[in-house]
Amino acid sequence: MFGFYRVAAAVNKTVVGNPAKNAEEVLTLINDAHAKEVSVVVFPELTLTSYTASDLLLNQTLIASQDEALSYILKNIENINTIAILGIAVLEADRLYNCAAVLQNGKVLGIVPKSYLPNKKEFYEKRQFTSGRDVVRTTTELLEEEVPFGVDLLFADSKDMIFGVEICEDLWAVTPPSNHMASNGANLLFNLSASNELIGKHEYREELVRTQSARCMAAYVYSSAGVGESTTDTVFGGHSIIAEYGSTLSQNERFSLGSTLITADVDLERLRWLRLNESSYGDGRRKKTRTIKVDALPDSSKIERDINPMPFVPSRYADKKHRCDEIVHIQAHGLIKRMNHAHIKKAVIGISGGLDSTLALLSTHRAFEMMNWDIKDIIAVTMPGFGTTSRTKSNAVQLCEALGVTLKEVDITDISLKEFEAIEHDKDEHSVTYENVQARARTSILMNMANKKGGLVIGTGDLSEIALGWSTYNGDHMSMYALNSGIPKTLIQYVIEYYKSNKQIADIIDDILATPISPELLPANDDEIAQETEAIVGPYELHDFFLYHFIKYGAKPSKILHLAAMAFDTKYDENEIKKWLKVFLKRFFTQQFKRSCMPDGPKVGTISLSPRADWKMASDVDFESWMEELK
Repeated sequence: MFGFYRVAAAVNKTVVGNPAKNAEEVLTLINDAHAKEVSVVVFPELTLTSYTASDLLLNQTLIASQDEALSYILKNIENINTIAILGIAVLEADRLYNCAAVLQNGKVLGIVPKSYLPNKKEFYEKRQFTSGRDVVRTTTELLEEEVPFGVDLLFADSKDMIFGVEICEDLWAVTPPSNHMASNGANLLFNLSASNELIGKHEYREELVRTQSARCMAAYVYSSAGVGESTTDTVFGGHSIIAEYGSTLSQNERFSLGSTLITADVDLERLRWLRLNESSYGDGRRKKTRTIKVDALPDSSKIERDINPMPFVPSRYADKKHRCDEIVHIQAHGLIKRMNHAHIKKAVIGISGGLDSTLALLSTHRAFEMMNWDIKDIIAVTMPGFGTTSRTKSNAVQLCEALGVTLKEVDITDISLKEFEAIEHDKDEHSVTYENVQARARTSILMNMANKKGGLVIGTGDLSEIALGWSTYNGDHMSMYALNSGIPKTLIQYVIEYYKSNKQIADIIDDILATPISPELLPANDDEIAQETEAIVGPYELHDFFLYHFIKYGAKPSKILHLAAMAFDTKYDENEIKKWLKVFLKRFFTQQFKRSCMPDGPKVGTISLSPRADWKMASDVDFESWMEELK
């Protein structure tokens, strides 16, 4: 469903040297995974014999018993389309290989040997096994069947999934086989492991799995041997981990006294398109591989995954100070470089008492503090008009006074009335002309004042407004440096709240955050805001969600709708989400002409709409295909 696949990591309770008993436990877990609509489940290294069987793996009886157990499993999964990846020892050309066997519907689809064999301290695999790193383009006989055999095997369905398999030490190597698998299209990687427990090792192991998933732009599923393995010299905790593109989705509790099975839904469609959108993946060297087609997989009836409703905002509160510091430093250093290069010492900012101008002022103030520049050279201009309320004006004035910047007021009412007269516009006709005259008057004042003072006009418009084209062309659309252009509205609210640590402005910020978002261009009603942006274009939290998934990996509108319905299931119904998604699509496409000539500004997160950097699009694209897909 929408490119999501349910994967699992199973850790079976092991009996050392008893494949028949191990097979029963494995079958129970395979059936459990199938009942949970899992597409692929991976087991620990040498699943049937146990990893700690050690030199008994060189004994004919154990290998024969393993093969019988494998045959028993195959007979009992003939009608199970969940793929199971088991660890087995394979005898080929008078060599013994530590392998992963890929099973589905009672058949062995392929066998992948281990490339890197640890031979130090507590591990001496070269006593029993031969490295399979040079085994390619061949087959082996297993249970009287010829089976594809080699490190060049990949497995794929007819949709979005291509997976590869590596074994334990392979991941710890300088160049893991999974690197090459990923370069050849594998977006799902599995690891059968027997990694013992040492103090702190589990943390490093998780980091290794997580970072490898990021490096390969893939999902990575890891299962390690656990309860029942011999404790003669080492203890195995049965650690299992599922990660996707740098994030851990699930991991189990180690040292369980019984078998465990963890699952997660990984978004393989997203990973495929991220490779196109965000990386140098295409420059990776491809090797010759063999792709084994798998049968149809279980299709999960429901996506079981938390969808972050605020993808631009850090999900962990503990990250707040670090993230906000970083954002402010990016903004501040971008501004410092621009002002130094232009030999300008003053900054001019239009202050409205709203979110965007507040952040621009605070970040500009931080830049001046960093450089020990005179704070009085920040010229904050409040420009009340027909829709300005005492609340927003008061907040703007109080903030400027608390920060110690130079505050100026220019009332645009008379200027706007003269403009109406000049273009023969009825002042009582509150059309788009009525609004845009005011917006352009404000920009004109800021530009002219910057010329007079020798300053730089700081743009306050944010990434969300840029995406929607919610600005007046050559009005608030324009500045000399667009400081907020890389920050969406939801993140701006988050960063402004961070500034509450300054007790001097905490109360002012609280009220700014509580004020409805508005351009204040229509006459106020009894000093109350008459024009609320989100009532017109829709909630910014929805638009930021749409923007992230649309730009980040080119998600289809239908998928964005489905994910949004999951993320906001207690706040908006699907019909309302669809209504605003249509607004987003229409405005995003029709307002590209404003982005095509937007001013410079710093990129802050992974998404930017600058035509010089991240987003290049014709201004006259027809968006009918996207609207049709949403239907």
